[in-house]
Amino acid sequence: MTAQDDDDKPSSPSSEASPAPPVTFLDSPFGPEVFADTVTGYFVRNGVISITFEAARINHVTSPGPLNRVVVGRVVLPISGAQELAVGLYDFLKSRGLAPNVDAKKAN
Repeated sequence: MTAQDDDDKPSSPSSEASPAPPVTFLDSPFGPEVFADTVTGYFVRNGVISITFEAARINHVTSPGPLNRVVVGRVVLPISGAQELAVGLYDFLKSRGLAPNVDAKKAN
């Protein structure tokens, strides 16, 4: 058994001559939506970025209930997808006058 990446597909003379078929986008009304208050953290391993999201949740077993920070989901992307997300989100916010003020010296 061998492992390979999509970029490492074996090539044959016929596959190099023909273009790849287009990939169709299918929108699903059943795709999950998750609300998060904030991003908890980022993790990089093996060329994959993991972004963890959290939301405040109250435990109503007691009154007043304690407030907890609960992980509500993670988005895991290859580095290229994470870069596309970062640039796309920044451009979207900037076009609406919502871009963050980033000090390049503090960002490093």
